[in-house]
Amino acid sequence: MHRRWIAGLVVVGAGVAGLLLWPLIPALEIVDGRDGRVALCARVRSGEEFVLSFTHSVNKRPVYDTLRVEGDHLVIVKSRYDAFGAGMPEASTDEGTLTIAPDGWLEWTVNRPVPEITVRVGRVAEHTLHLKGRQLRLADLAEPGKPLTMRIRKIRMFDLLKGRCIP
Repeated sequence: MHRRWIAGLVVVGAGVAGLLLWPLIPALEIVDGRDGRVALCARVRSGEEFVLSFTHSVNKRPVYDTLRVEGDHLVIVKSRYDAFGAGMPEASTDEGTLTIAPDGWLEWTVNRPVPEITVRVGRVAEHTLHLKGRQLRLADLAEPGKPLTMRIRKIRMFDLLKGRCIP
């Protein structure tokens, strides 16, 4: 009887340890492109969308890129901007569709799956991640001019419980 109880306790303990230590939970990781350090981690779910906003380097107007989590990768859904200019789509093509939203903004819809997205933190661009009701400035995660890479990874429950990721 005593051995059976100990064996059961060992099995339960191994199960709990496995749940805590095995990477099972999808998360958005923002990684410093220079040294691989995780600068930000946030729990995400497939289908969840978030926005990366910035000031365009040429036309100096705001741009809002909508990104969606799909399984183990990201999808560039669309870009919203309020004016045409150099470097901004001006018509629909095979790559994407340009429409005018009810609020007058232009929307370039592409729905392009990508494994990751790398952004060089701008000095003037004010790259900001709009995620889970928060606004996170990328310049707070890395110096201007440095690369940050966004990707989907599985994390451990332990990391979430220890506060290493935004829940």
